[in-house]
Amino acid sequence: MSDWIGLAVIGFIALCALFALWQLSKPYEVSVEEFEKRAAEAPSLLSAGFVGLQKILDPATAKAVEAQEDFKEGRYDKKQAKGNGDEAGADGRLQEQEAVRSEQWAEKVEGKR
Repeated sequence: MSDWIGLAVIGFIALCALFALWQLSKPYEVSVEEFEKRAAEAPSLLSAGFVGLQKILDPATAKAVEAQEDFKEGRYDKKQAKGNGDEAGADGRLQEQEAVRSEQWAEKVEGKR
């Protein structure tokens, strides 16, 4: 008799689990605005996992992610940027070069006086 009670309890738990999954799988209405808001708010769990994996495999990715977060928060400084070619730091290097040239020119002009 106790075997039948145990089987009934296990069957009841299995039916409850199936019912819960059925309730979770029901579609629900989402407006376009709400969908776009949710999509823009945070990255999905899968993409977050890939970023974490990429940080482990490529240490430079960690620095890139930190730079992107700083940029989003408005803490990006062009003088801090380093790199080659037409990257984010290219404008900062050009401005630094122009500042050095203008200082050199000012020193030449003052030296002639």
